[in-house]
Amino acid sequence: MLEKGKNAVRRASPYSAVITREQFLFYEVRTTAKLVCEGMSSNEVVDHIIKDNLFQYPTERSVKRMALTCLRRLEALEDHSLVQAIATQPSSVSKQICLYAMMRQYRLVWDFMLTVVGAKFRSLDLSFGKVDLNDFFIRLQEQDDGVATWSDSTITKLKQVLQRTLIENEYLDGIDADHLNPVLISPLLEHAIRASGQELALPAFNCLN
Repeated sequence: MLEKGKNAVRRASPYSAVITREQFLFYEVRTTAKLVCEGMSSNEVVDHIIKDNLFQYPTERSVKRMALTCLRRLEALEDHSLVQAIATQPSSVSKQICLYAMMRQYRLVWDFMLTVVGAKFRSLDLSFGKVDLNDFFIRLQEQDDGVATWSDSTITKLKQVLQRTLIENEYLDGIDADHLNPVLISPLLEHAIRASGQELALPAFNCLN
């Protein structure tokens, strides 16, 4: 497939490989949430992050790009109480809400958390390994023409980001873990998910009733 054709197919896909660059970003999203909760506008948040280099990135361009990414992730929640919780709650709760924001922003993360992690919790099969990541991407490549154009190196990076995100949220104990931990959903997040009619997301957090 010619590069122009590949790009058109990728644009038509609901899936994006952008998390190879954007990743989980807990510190950055939490920092951004605190500024939003101080009443700053989006432009003021970005300007403040750049001026004080709050993310400690090497270039102003990279700081701006990631600040905008964090704002989009917070906006994806469509719930200011969850943005406040990211800013103020203990890190374990804040991280869980950040994971939910990541699910809301990226179809890839949403599908992975529901069709792999949520399915594991529902079936009470907590085994987890590279085969589960491999199977997930094989299925996506078979189902979606855009994903089918991704290179092996891109898919390898995506697997690493998803695995690190699970570790960050204590679903996995480390990169060599062979099982999922039975996480507990924060009552605050569960209430917000139910209130917004997004109950479909609950199994990703081991909430099955």
